[in-house]
Amino acid sequence: MKWIVITSPDFLPGEVSTIDTLFRSGIDLLHVRKPTASADAVRQFLATVPTQWLGRIVLHDHFHLVEEFPLHGIHLNRRNPQPPAAFHGSLSASCHSLAEVAERKTQCDYVFLSPIFNSISKTGYHAAFQESVLRQAAHSGIIDHQVVALGGVTARHLPYLKSHHFGGAAFLGDIWQRTTHSSFTAYLQQISQEI
Repeated sequence: MKWIVITSPDFLPGEVSTIDTLFRSGIDLLHVRKPTASADAVRQFLATVPTQWLGRIVLHDHFHLVEEFPLHGIHLNRRNPQPPAAFHGSLSASCHSLAEVAERKTQCDYVFLSPIFNSISKTGYHAAFQESVLRQAAHSGIIDHQVVALGGVTARHLPYLKSHHFGGAAFLGDIWQRTTHSSFTAYLQQISQEI
């Protein structure tokens, strides 16, 4: 399974240090999602990330920055539904229905399907798929190695996601709420072992 972490929407104190820790702990990709940040703010942020991790970073906004930094790719969403005309690189997208997954998988390297569980970071954003629906989607091949679960994902959900054939797990609120806890590194090791 791919282990993906999505940044907090706001810039956080010590965030780049945490990102370094995340990569050293084994995450595959970091999605930079800062929807209200300016291009200059995202550029300055990327300039502070250790260069060895840039090739594993995906942008949700300001796609032109892939021309300035050697990034992994871009992520399409409601704010930015189309890639730039001459874009070459990894392409992913957000999906909120199984029909959308089936359509987008043909155009993307991987897709997020959400919300799978009740969101940790967005109040009132509840799981949208019954277990029986996910089981059937896995059985029919809609959920496969290209589909990454998003929404309320924690370490304890990994066996469930594996059993439903998800190709990855995207962490957001669970990770960023734990960064100041003394057990943060141990929790990352737990995820690394289970994923």
